[in-house]
Amino acid sequence: MSHKRIFLALVILFGISCQKKSSLGQNTSDGTSQSAWVATQHNNNTRSGYNDRETILTTNNVNKQQFGKLFSLSVDDQVYSQPLIAGDITLSNNKHNVVYIATVNNTVYAYDGDNGQLYWQKNYTAQGMRPPRNTDMTGACGGYYSDFSGNIGIVGTPVIDSATLTIYFVARSTDGTNYVQYLHAVNILDGNEMPGSPVKITATYNGNGGGSVNNVITFDSQKQNQRQALTLLNGIVYITFSSHCDWGPYHGWILGYNATTLQQQIVYNDTPNGDAGGIWESGSGMAADNQGNLYVVIANGSVGYNNDPTNLINRGESALKLTPTSTSLKVNSYFTPFNYQYLESNDFDYGCMGAFLIPNSNYYVTGGKDGSFYLLNKDNMGGFLPSTNNVQQTIMLTQIPAMHCQPSYYKGLSGEYVFLWSENDQLRAFPFIRNTNLFDISHVITSSVIGPSGESGAILSVSSNGTKDSTGILWASYPSNGDANQSVRPGILRAFDANDITKELWNNNQDANDNSGNYAKFSAPTIANGHVYLATFSNQVIVYGLK
Repeated sequence: MSHKRIFLALVILFGISCQKKSSLGQNTSDGTSQSAWVATQHNNNTRSGYNDRETILTTNNVNKQQFGKLFSLSVDDQVYSQPLIAGDITLSNNKHNVVYIATVNNTVYAYDGDNGQLYWQKNYTAQGMRPPRNTDMTGACGGYYSDFSGNIGIVGTPVIDSATLTIYFVARSTDGTNYVQYLHAVNILDGNEMPGSPVKITATYNGNGGGSVNNVITFDSQKQNQRQALTLLNGIVYITFSSHCDWGPYHGWILGYNATTLQQQIVYNDTPNGDAGGIWESGSGMAADNQGNLYVVIANGSVGYNNDPTNLINRGESALKLTPTSTSLKVNSYFTPFNYQYLESNDFDYGCMGAFLIPNSNYYVTGGKDGSFYLLNKDNMGGFLPSTNNVQQTIMLTQIPAMHCQPSYYKGLSGEYVFLWSENDQLRAFPFIRNTNLFDISHVITSSVIGPSGESGAILSVSSNGTKDSTGILWASYPSNGDANQSVRPGILRAFDANDITKELWNNNQDANDNSGNYAKFSAPTIANGHVYLATFSNQVIVYGLK
C-alpha cells in the first residue's frame, strides 16, 4: 500500500473513532464531557421541558444522514413515565451516564445511557400480589376501561434526588381484592430500598364530600390514579392523584412525604365537601417556584361551597398556587374560568394540558379541553368572576375537544417561544414578549406538518446549547394515526428547528431502521448528552443519536 493510501486510511479510521465517541455522548467537539442530568419530568420544576445544556445535537447534524436510532433498551412492559438521566455517576468503578426506566409491571431498570449496558433491574410489586390491570377497574367507563391496555403499576414519572442518589416512585399492587399503593425510595446505584422504604400510601381528610363517612374522606387505593409525575421540593416528595375514567367517588389528593424519613407531612384534598377534582395534566408534574410554592391545575370537579364559587374549600376546574403549611397546602391564588359550569357539563375539563412556569418570569401557561390557552400571573391568577376571565391573556385555539398534550419552551438569541401542538390542530410557536409579558399572536409561527388526531396531542421537549440559535431543536412525540387515548397506536418522533418550526429537521419514519413502534402516551422525549430517549408501548426505550 502506498504512503498516500496509508495516510488516507488512518484519516478515515481516526474520523470514525472520533465520530463514535461523539455519538456516545462522552465528548463534545471541544473535548469536554457531557454529563447532564434529567432528574424530574420535563427537566426541572418549571416543567418547561427545556434542556439548554445540550452541546452535541444541532440543527446541522440532526438529519437522516447523520442522526438516527443507535440501540434500544428492552423492558418488560409498557412505559408511561418519562426516562430519567443521572449524569456522570460512579458504577463499576467508572463514571457513567445512566438512564432509569419504570414500567407498568412495577419494574425499574438502570441502563448505561451511552452503550445500553444493563446495570440492574428490580421489580417492586408487593409480595404475594401483582400489578393492577385495566380490567380491575370494574366501574370505570361503564366497565369498559381502556385508558390503560393492561397493567397499571408504575405510571407517574419518578423523581431523582441527585444529592442523595435516591429515586422516588409509586408502585401499585393488588391480590384481586385488596389494592395498595407504595411510595418507594431506592438507591440509584443498586436498586436497593433506602431506610424506611417502602411506605404504604394512606390518608384521611375532613369533609362531607363524596365517599365520606362521619365527615371523613379516606384515600381509596383502587380508585385513585397516580398519573402525574412526582415532585421533589424542599425535602418533600409530592404525589398527586386523579381517577380512572371518573369512577367515583374520588377526589384530587396531594400528599407530601419527607424525602429522608418517608413520613407523611402534607395532606391536601381539593374537593373535600364535593366530588372529583382529579389532577393529571397529561402526565406533567406540578410546577414549583424558587419561593417554595406549587402550581397545579385541577380538572372537572366541585367549585366553591354553599353556592359560593369563590369559596376555596372546593376548587375543581381551577389553576392553583399552593403554599405549604406545616401539615397541608394553602390556596395562595387561583383562577377558575367564568364558564366552568359549561366546561363541567360538556366534559371540557380545565387542566388536561401539561402546565408550566415560563422560566425567569411570573407567568404560568395552562389550557383546557375547550381549546382555551391561558397565560396566568402566577402571583395573581385572577380568581373567579361570573362573566369574564381576569387573566393575563386568553387564546382560543379550537372548538374541538383537545389539549391532551404537553407544551414546551425555548429561548434563543432571535426569539423566545412557547410551543403547543394539540390534537386536531397544527404545531404552533407563540412568541413571548418580555416587554409586555404577552404572547404576540400576530406573529405566531405555524408548521404545515400534519399532526396528531384522536384524543392525544403531541408531547414536546426542547434542547439547545444555551442561546445558540443553531442548536435549538424542538422534539415532538405523538401517535402517527388513530386515537391513542383508548387504544395502542404507532408513534412518531419529529425534530424541528426551534427558531423556525416551519423547518422539519428529521423524523423517525424517514428510515425504517429508526422506527420506534407504539406511542407511549404522555411520555416526553428525554434529551441529554447527545442522545434522545423515547419511551414506547413496545416494551423498549429507543435511543437516538449521531450515527
